[in-house]
Amino acid sequence: GMLQALGVRLRDADGVELPPGGGALRRLAEIDLGPLAGALGGAEVVVACDVDNPLLGPRGAAAVYGRQKGADDGDLTVLEEGLTRFADLVAEATGRDVREAPGAGAAGGVGFAALALLGATMRPGIELLLDLLGFDGAVRGACLVVTGEGCLDAQTLHGKAPAGVAAAAARAGVRVAAVAGRLELSEPEWRAAGFAAAIALTDLAEQPGDSVTRAAELAELAGERLAGRLLPC
Repeated sequence: GMLQALGVRLRDADGVELPPGGGALRRLAEIDLGPLAGALGGAEVVVACDVDNPLLGPRGAAAVYGRQKGADDGDLTVLEEGLTRFADLVAEATGRDVREAPGAGAAGGVGFAALALLGATMRPGIELLLDLLGFDGAVRGACLVVTGEGCLDAQTLHGKAPAGVAAAAARAGVRVAAVAGRLELSEPEWRAAGFAAAIALTDLAEQPGDSVTRAAELAELAGERLAGRLLPC
């Protein structure tokens, strides 16, 4: 979709442009990159990316993220075949193959398209944002940094925001705590990632669903517990 919006033509064997959707890529026979250079206007493309997955395989876009978006086993096979076909033809058209590059599997393969066809450079999303926010200056003299996300899990460890915040705070010698909706990392795992404490709202909830319907209240309770455990420094 991104490429087509920039003027790239993706056609099947009959010369018909492919419709939207990853499944259609299985029919891809021709990539027309002609309009792309003019569409970019000489712009430099920097991709902010918070995962390091390749495009294909067991850690690829379809296998890791497809099921999260509602794909079943049959859909995953179709998507993997389509992305493989896409990668093969892009490599043929450009003379370079970046399907294994870290981040190529981000956003359903948008990372791959940006690297391969837009000449993009890839930066960890949280690194770019922390630079824009002046985090290194703001954290100096802090006693504690609190970060979090919906689910602290294995994906967090592959460059997502909380892991990036923990690494940046560690460089400044400041402890970091995480508050998450759910916590799927063991204590040794989250401690190894640089967190001094981690609290899940689901663990504070009295009833299933409270972590959604009472999120603000439970987040406040999490703050109280962190303060009692980690403050004063």
